[in-house]
Amino acid sequence: MITDIFDRLNIELDKVCAVLGYDPQNPLLFNTGLFLILFVFFIGLYRMLRRFKTVKMIFVILFSLYFYYKSSAGYCFILLGVCISDYLLGIWMGNASKRWVRRLIVWLNVLMNVGMLVYFKYLNLLIDTFANFTDARFDVLDIVLPAGISFFTFRSISYIVDIYRGVISPCRNFLDYTFFLTFFPPLLAGPVVRAKDMLPQIKANPIATRAMVSEGLFLVMAGLIKKVVVADFISGNFVDRVFDNPALYSGIENIIAVYGFTIQLYCDFSGYSDMAIGIALLLGFRFKDNFAAPFKAQSPTEFWHRWHISLSTWLRDYVYIPMGGNRCSRFRVGFNNAATMVIGGLWHGASWMYVIWGAIHGGMLVIHKELKRLFPRLPEHKKGTPWRMAANMFLTFNLVAFAFMFFRARSLDVVGDMVDQVVHNFHASVLPQFVEGYFLIVLAMLLGYFMHLSPKRWSDGAKGVYGRMPLIVQAFILAIVIILIIQVRQSDIVPFIYLQY
Repeated sequence: MITDIFDRLNIELDKVCAVLGYDPQNPLLFNTGLFLILFVFFIGLYRMLRRFKTVKMIFVILFSLYFYYKSSAGYCFILLGVCISDYLLGIWMGNASKRWVRRLIVWLNVLMNVGMLVYFKYLNLLIDTFANFTDARFDVLDIVLPAGISFFTFRSISYIVDIYRGVISPCRNFLDYTFFLTFFPPLLAGPVVRAKDMLPQIKANPIATRAMVSEGLFLVMAGLIKKVVVADFISGNFVDRVFDNPALYSGIENIIAVYGFTIQLYCDFSGYSDMAIGIALLLGFRFKDNFAAPFKAQSPTEFWHRWHISLSTWLRDYVYIPMGGNRCSRFRVGFNNAATMVIGGLWHGASWMYVIWGAIHGGMLVIHKELKRLFPRLPEHKKGTPWRMAANMFLTFNLVAFAFMFFRARSLDVVGDMVDQVVHNFHASVLPQFVEGYFLIVLAMLLGYFMHLSPKRWSDGAKGVYGRMPLIVQAFILAIVIILIIQVRQSDIVPFIYLQY
């Protein structure tokens, strides 16, 4: 009997180890049951250790490294290597007095981080492109992309550059910096948190207030609804099918798929940002908003003030401004805008489709700025008559949605097929049958756009009402949302889109 008990325990231990160990098909994501279970235990221990700053920081760092290990296995040592490198380069920068030495440190950091991106993310693309031009044979290299590498390399670069510019002082505590760079909520898919915003909070050893906990829970619930109820549902049941075989669908269905992917991408990515910001609030840390209703933008310029704000401001501060920004000739300003957006497009992945997407946005920015120069009385956002504001918003949204078609499509052939269907096989008459056959899809899309386009005071009001509720009522609502998520989610966990970037 004792032998049987040990045999059963070994079987159970094997199952537990399999669940907790590295599985490339099942990373530890915010929308998984495993994360919910682990986070409950994590937050309990975190609260118990709140008076012991050093022990608490080590605990969070270890959990963050485990969180990263679940998605990238041994590549967590690369993350640790970046922590050590940044810390030492920062100390060196702080002690260096000669300008050329400080510039050398910046270049060492940039070359190291960009070199990692080129190897892990773009090497196959570059070799394949070279092979296509030279008719050389090329076998794809077996290179696994570490999760979140684009995000933590950008944070690393901004840290060293900010020290060089005198924006911040070097971090003298290695634990503080490791905590900053490995902190798990924004680690895999942003926001791109900067050291100047995070390090002061780490030193203050914050404790989450009751208001922060309420706001954090609200954002986590909102993020889960965006991700599972809207993004995952419409992608798996409609959007992916159309983009895989656009010629099988009418033009009107192709257009709806483009609008569907537009709201899918927003709900997927802003849902992750909401959850990352919300989880950070539960731990006592506050991040800046990463989205501000981007589809309400009335121009391409305003869109990038609202979409993926942490990335757009990073590109502005560390790419656009160093290139000269708007402090040069009109032609050069246009080039700087276009080049920055192309770089931003390439940042998203190793595909020329992302470069085209970035180039389209760069072109839209240049054209918009030229129109403002030629027509100085052209009303800015939030100005003008309601019909003009609505027309600007409608035009901007459709331009953005058109560009997202290149973002989602696997190749230009797919884009060509979609455009061909719209031009030659529109068939608006199938719309009633589409609504009837895809009724739940239509409802999910409408829910996504309703949440996005509704006045901000509505969501702020709902957040305030939730914050004033008794804790037991908040817990009950959270349980209802989790049950809803379980009922509507797909059988397989759908990773967040931006995990691949």
